[in-house]
Amino acid sequence: MTAPPAGFAGRIVRWQRIHGRNSLPWQGTRDPYRVWLSEIMLQQTQVATVLDYYARFLDRFSNVRALAAADLDEVYALWSGLGYYSRARNLHRCACEVVSAHGGEFPRRAQVLETLPGIGRSTAAAIAALCFGERAAILDGNVKRVLTRVLGFDADLAGAAGQRELWSQAQALLPRRALQEAMPRYTQGLMDLGATLCLPRQPHCLLCPVSRLCVARRQGDVESYPVKTRKLKRSAQSLWLLQARTDDGSVWLEKRPATGIWAGLYCLPVFESRDALSDAVPPPARPRLRDEAPFMHVLTHKDLYLHPVAARIGPRAMKHAQGGWFGVEELPRLGLPAPVRRLLAP
Repeated sequence: MTAPPAGFAGRIVRWQRIHGRNSLPWQGTRDPYRVWLSEIMLQQTQVATVLDYYARFLDRFSNVRALAAADLDEVYALWSGLGYYSRARNLHRCACEVVSAHGGEFPRRAQVLETLPGIGRSTAAAIAALCFGERAAILDGNVKRVLTRVLGFDADLAGAAGQRELWSQAQALLPRRALQEAMPRYTQGLMDLGATLCLPRQPHCLLCPVSRLCVARRQGDVESYPVKTRKLKRSAQSLWLLQARTDDGSVWLEKRPATGIWAGLYCLPVFESRDALSDAVPPPARPRLRDEAPFMHVLTHKDLYLHPVAARIGPRAMKHAQGGWFGVEELPRLGLPAPVRRLLAP
């Protein structure tokens, strides 16, 4: 392992104090509930998208006990549109465990936080560092980019050995003094630097507080870091959605399985083909099926081509199917996939 660059942590702390992001709603607090909520929401999601969801969650669930006491469907309903719905499921599970196993208080150590549902190593370290000043390293996507560039770290992060080595380097770079003040600033500073200056393309190196320490900049090859050879391939899938309604406007919804796409959410019935959809509709209603305009919904590693098929069906016609009729006024309280919610919008 190469020696950590001298003065790195101090430069990050000083820069964050003056130039970092200091006005986000989850900053300026050491409340682990608020920090945890923001960290989970920010996984794979931009700050601008999270802001409104964060405010709505806090308005409805002001603390971990309120979240633990809520019905999971209500949590899904508030989460609808943020994607990665396993995060919402684990959010609720984690709140329940904090209340049942920890008396409603978040553990103060990263090692214990990591045992809670949905909290990985980096998120546990972020909570422990930001709230409790623990000397624990974070390593999310933005921070990996910052550290690999500064260190000239060219090991392949697609492999476990490269990941372990970078974790070791990240730990060695941490502040060593005045941790209660330095660790929150340093941790937030790394995240800010990766989000605002050390960008994947055309980074703003002239404004970077650690540019003089940066090996990648000296090499003139900043955008080659981090090194990760294995990339997930995108796929595509076509699905047909049965939009069955009664004369009063109620819509038929089914709860999705606990695993797979849109797990645990209420959804229009989903079919792999147009024929399979038609076969599931009572015979008298099949002549009235109406194909609507298909549209694409983009997931992280998959493009979904969705084909809505509308049908006017009597309320008793679906009695043998697994699901139920829901009125328009009930839809806002249900956890629905974002494309289905848009499709059903009045």
